[in-house]
Amino acid sequence: MAAEGVAPSLPPGSSAGLLESLSGFVTELRTAGIPVSLTENLDAMEALRYVPLEDREAFKYALAATLVKNNAHWKAFETVFEVYFSFRGREYHIGDTAEDSVDMLVTDLLGPRQSGESGGAEGLTPEELAELLYRALMDGNDAMLRAIARAAVTRYAGMEPGRPVGGTYYLYRTLCQLDLDAVLEKMVNAAREETKGDMTELEERLTREEYEARLASMRREIEAEIRRRLVADRGAEAVAKSLRKPLPEDIDFMHASREELVALRKAIAPLTRKLAVRLARKRRHGRKGPLDFRSTVRHSLSYGGVPAEPKFRYPRPSKPEIMVVADISGSVAAFARFTLQMVYAISSQFSRVRSFVFIDGIDEVTDYFRGNEDISDAIHRINTEADVIWVDGHSDYGHAFEVFWERWGRDVNTKTTVLLLGDARNNYHAAQSWVLAEVSKKARHVYWLNPEPRSYWDTGDSIVGQYATHCDGAYECRNLKQLERFVEQLG
Repeated sequence: MAAEGVAPSLPPGSSAGLLESLSGFVTELRTAGIPVSLTENLDAMEALRYVPLEDREAFKYALAATLVKNNAHWKAFETVFEVYFSFRGREYHIGDTAEDSVDMLVTDLLGPRQSGESGGAEGLTPEELAELLYRALMDGNDAMLRAIARAAVTRYAGMEPGRPVGGTYYLYRTLCQLDLDAVLEKMVNAAREETKGDMTELEERLTREEYEARLASMRREIEAEIRRRLVADRGAEAVAKSLRKPLPEDIDFMHASREELVALRKAIAPLTRKLAVRLARKRRHGRKGPLDFRSTVRHSLSYGGVPAEPKFRYPRPSKPEIMVVADISGSVAAFARFTLQMVYAISSQFSRVRSFVFIDGIDEVTDYFRGNEDISDAIHRINTEADVIWVDGHSDYGHAFEVFWERWGRDVNTKTTVLLLGDARNNYHAAQSWVLAEVSKKARHVYWLNPEPRSYWDTGDSIVGQYATHCDGAYECRNLKQLERFVEQLG
């Protein structure tokens, strides 16, 4: 008899294996940084009572609906799912339905095999496998593509049990042998011949995009097959550890890859909306002001002169003015980019936002953001048009701060919060920290945000300690999560 909540189509003992996989799955999600509470874990198990466990997609999205709360976490969830449930689905004969045998599919596409030839896709010659791949892609035969993926990995990947090689290496070897780019051109040429060259430019583009989508599906099948074999050899936990990547909010600004920068750009928009709401709510529900003695005495008359109900002044919270002074040299440029983007995205919560960027010279770039809905365009203008080079284009914080004080120091007032962005690596130039001392006397607050780990501060040519003495706070700010925590206190 099947255990309660487990589909009766599963073989005996599958429930125990499923619970063990779910436990490891949730543990790995937490290790990867995705928050999963005990209640959500129980909800996921309850949801699986109402989906057919042999249906991979239903199984996957039932878990996602109960465990994933942030769209930015979806890719990490999907990666962990593919590892821990790599053998679950109809294609692995879990359930009553199974695909047609590979032998039948090979026969349909290439004709009957000669006696003595091994059956299945694994027994094909490289030329026959290439032809089979081409025919399956043209027909959109998903079952055949899965069989070809298995055969291609067996033939070309060179996987050996216990070999300490990552899946990317095996994928590269397999794709090189299949030469999918050449297959794409062959498919497009066949489509042209079929229409006798009468395809319009739009029709050809749509045809190419359709074939590219099929090839992308084939790549995913090969990746999945390699992953399944790695899991079978090393175990799900070891494979999940090797594939683990930081969530978008945990990606280090200073060391982000091109792909990770794309993920950061996608994550910053919902983050800024959430921060804007928090800052607005924080301002509406500000703390009570000082005691209103006159009002307290007046209301005490109803209690016989006893001040039983103190009255307070409720000041109208004023929006702060923000001045951002950012180092845009070298590796800290990505950090400055995302900080400027976030500040301007929530600029409605500030009375005024002014931006200055520097390397060894300094320039105001506030106007670059005005009337520009796409902040990326403003950032591009900053990188190409801002006058930030004074001598040699190497960071000189001292000179940049001196020029800032001379040109714009009079604009700093008691409503101004000054944000200083940079690693404070000054190339052994004069610090001129007296400038920050003067700014801190006039400003409401002065904060320093440093994208380097705190353990690197004041090492080498870093002089952040000299500047931090004159700031209300110096904060390590290496990722979106740390940046979010800081921005929350600006209101």
